[in-house]
Amino acid sequence: MAKEPVRFLVTGAAGQIGYALVPMIARGVILGPDQPVILHMLDIPPAAEALNGVKMELVDAAFPLLKGVVATTDVIEACTGVNIAILVGGFPRKEGMERKDVMSKNVSIYKSQASALEKHAAANCKVLVVANPANTNALILKEFAPSIPEKNITCLTRLDHNRALGQISERLNVQVSDVKNVIIWGNHSSTQYPDVNHATVKTPSGEKPVRELVSDDAWLNGEFITTVQQRGAAIIKARKFSSALSAASSACDHIRDWVLGTTEGTWVSMGVYSDGSYNVPAGLIYSFPVTCRNGEWKIVQGLSIDEFSRKKLDLTAEELSEEKSLAYSCLS
Repeated sequence: MAKEPVRFLVTGAAGQIGYALVPMIARGVILGPDQPVILHMLDIPPAAEALNGVKMELVDAAFPLLKGVVATTDVIEACTGVNIAILVGGFPRKEGMERKDVMSKNVSIYKSQASALEKHAAANCKVLVVANPANTNALILKEFAPSIPEKNITCLTRLDHNRALGQISERLNVQVSDVKNVIIWGNHSSTQYPDVNHATVKTPSGEKPVRELVSDDAWLNGEFITTVQQRGAAIIKARKFSSALSAASSACDHIRDWVLGTTEGTWVSMGVYSDGSYNVPAGLIYSFPVTCRNGEWKIVQGLSIDEFSRKKLDLTAEELSEEKSLAYSCLS
C-alpha cells in the first residue's frame, strides 16, 4: 500500500543550501525510494521570484516521489502540516556588523518561525536548524515554541562530523565509510571540538583506533582540529561562496539517521538540548555523540574525557553560554 507523503519544510529555499537540498529531498535521499514527499519552501519576499524559479525546476525534474510543492513567503502557509522542518534561512553576518546585531535579526526570525511551527506544524514535527548561529537559533526556537518537545529541536553539526571523517579518511588513505565514531562537541563555530579519541577505522585485521593508525598526536591535537574548525572559511576562500552541497548533504544525513536510526555500534554528532551530560551546562543546545532509534536520539554515555578534551568541551560551552546571554539580551 502506498505511503502517505511526508511534508518537508525548507526555509531559505531559494538560497544556495536550499537549492542543493530540495532536489535531494525530492529524490528520496532522506527517507528512501518508496516514501513520497511534499515540499514546503519558504523565503523572504525579495526572493519570491527566485523561489518560484526553484519550484519551476522541481516541476521540470519530474521527481516521481514529489507529490506537491508549496512555494511561499508566508510563514504560516509554509509551516502548516509539516512533519520535518529544515531551517536554512537566517540573517547572515555582514561586514561591519556586530555579533549582537546579527543575533538580534536572527532572534526575530526564529521567534516568528517558532510561533508558526508551534501553532501549525504536524504533531511531533522534527526540527533541524542549519542557519548560523545554529545552536543559539535552535535555542531561541525552543524558547518560543514551548509545546514542541525539546527532543524535537536540533541543530546541524553533522557537517563538522562529516568533515572530520573526511580529514581522517584523506590522512590514512582509507574509504570514508570505514571511519566511524568521531565526535563534534559543542558549538557549530570555530570553538567546536572535533574529537577522535573514540574513533575507529575498519581494517582487514579488524577495527583499529584512529589515534593508533594516524600515530601523530601533534597533528591530531593541532592541525586536524583547526582544519575541521575552519573548513567553512577555507571553502568560502576557494569557492567565493559558503558550503552548500556539503551542508545540504549533511542535513540529509542528520534527518535520515534521526528518523530511520543509526547503525548498531555507530554514533553521529547532533546539536541537542543538554541535560548536563559530560558536565556540559544544562539548557544549551550543544553537540554530543548520539545514537538514534525509533525516531529518538540518545546521548552516548560513559565515554572517557581526558584533560585536553575537558578544556575543549568547557571552552565551547562557555561560548554557547555567552551566545545564550546575548540572544536573551536581544529579547529585553
